[in-house]
Formats: sequence, C-alpha cells, structure tokens
Amino acid sequence: METTPSPNPTPLQSLEEWEDFVKDRYPEPGKPAATAFQATDPNKKEEEFRNYEKEARPTVREFYRLNHLHQTHEFGQAKRREFLSLKRREMGIWEAMEYLNQLVDDSDPDTDLSQLQHLLQTAEQIRRDGHPRWFILTGLVHDLGKILCLWGEPQWAVVGDTFPTGCAYSGKIVFPKFFEQNPDFKNPSLMSANGVYEPGCGLDGVQLSWGHDEYIYNVCKDYLPMSGLYMLRYHSFYPWHRESEYSHLLNAQDRENLKWVQAFNPYDLYTKSHQAPDVKALRPFYEELIAEYFPAKIRW
Repeated sequence: METTPSPNPTPLQSLEEWEDFVKDRYPEPGKPAATAFQATDPNKKEEEFRNYEKEARPTVREFYRLNHLHQTHEFGQAKRREFLSLKRREMGIWEAMEYLNQLVDDSDPDTDLSQLQHLLQTAEQIRRDGHPRWFILTGLVHDLGKILCLWGEPQWAVVGDTFPTGCAYSGKIVFPKFFEQNPDFKNPSLMSANGVYEPGCGLDGVQLSWGHDEYIYNVCKDYLPMSGLYMLRYHSFYPWHRESEYSHLLNAQDRENLKWVQAFNPYDLYTKSHQAPDVKALRPFYEELIAEYFPAKIRW
C-alpha cells in the first residue's frame, strides 16, 4: 500500500542545500574534500572527517529520510502516469527558464542568483571549455525539471540522488538505513539483486526514483542526441556514475554513454558562483542554439 506523504514536505532551507551536500560527498576529482567537514577539527584525517551522514545538517537528514521513505516503486509509477503525459502546458525552452524563475529560495544565504542565471552559468562553463553545441544546450536545460516544484511536488520528489526502485538498494546510496522504513524494503520480491528486472536489461528498462531528471529527460527525448539524454536522465544517479553500482543491470548502450554522464557531472556540481551572467547579452546566442534543436513550443 502506498505511504502517505509527510506533513513536512520541505525540510531543506533551499534546493541548493541538497546540492551542497552532494558536493561535499563527491569532491571534484583532483581536489580536496569539502572544508565544511574539516572546519570542525582541522587535525582530522580525511577518512575521519568525511563521515557525511554524521556531519549532515538536520534538514538534509530529514530530506533523505522522506525521500527514502516515500520513493517506492509504486510511487514512481504513479508519478510517471501523472506527469509524463506532458499535458500541463506548452512553452518554449527560454520561456520555461523564465517560468522556473518563480522558484525563489529566499532563505538561501549563499546566492541571490535566479534559476535562469544558474542555468546560464552551467552552460557558459561548458561553452568556455569548447564542448559541442548539443552539450552546451544540455547544460542549459538540465535542471528545468525543477519546474515540478511549481506544480506542487515536495522537495523529496524533485531533487535528490536517484536510485533504482524495484530491486535491492545499494549500500552506497547515501543514508541507506533510511530505506528500512520504505514499504518496498519488506517485500522480498523487490529486494533481490535483480528484483523485477532481468540482468543486463539496460537502464532504459529500470525505473529510477522519481524526480526532475526523469521528467526533463521525457520532455527533451525527441530533440537531443542520446549522449545528452543520458546526461539529463542520469545526472543525479550517483550510485552508478560515481560509485559504479548496479553494473549487473547495464547493457552496452549504458556502458558506452557512461563517459558522457561523467563528463557532465563537474558542470552540474562545480560551476555555480556568485558572479551573475549577463542574461541580456547571452540571450541571442542561446535562443539561436535552442532553435537549432527545439521547436518554438514543446509540451510540458
């Protein structure tokens, strides 16, 4: 039976609070771990201070508790039926970016940038590094699925590290103990290594936990190349692209496109800054780029 959502659906002070935690857990390759944990005791060794679950803010812990409690296999199926008919509205990509600007994190003390400016920051860093135009565009649209927050979805059903439902939970998913309260945890048919899946079935046949990744992938799947679609659909699937879990479910297509998800990951996590991009100056370039791949209006 489906669980009833918690009456406290917004434990995070801002959506960026989850992203900050992920950056601490997965430091940029070649760089030291986040200083937030070192600050408690500068003499600690790395293996001592990188106890992410212990050091996490109470709001982050509560966010993951709700996420792991309510993200059942049945819940994910229901949300796909609810949202993936894409019948809520029609709008262009730039219009959707402006629409997302309604999502304001007034309580976030670390930034006063708009959601649109955050998207431009990611895309501009990809552009500066000389990546293909489709890669730049993927960076621009990758977080537009957070529109779900404007349609009444709680934080734990929009952001968060994604993971397969319908099979055993990896111990490398953050806060794995919280899954013990998930109704699926008590269902032996869902808790074997393969669960409801066949070995090697491929990630396209695996239902991940519901959130902005799956939503924006479905919005864009007719318009972007496969490599970009992998970036959209799996950029929060850290147990796969950072922890190398669930290899028994992968197929050749997944293994080939893993490199693109990993190439995108630094831009997803490490490009935000306080310097605001010049939206007016950048808009002509991005409107031309959008028109190269998308029609004037698409379904959401």
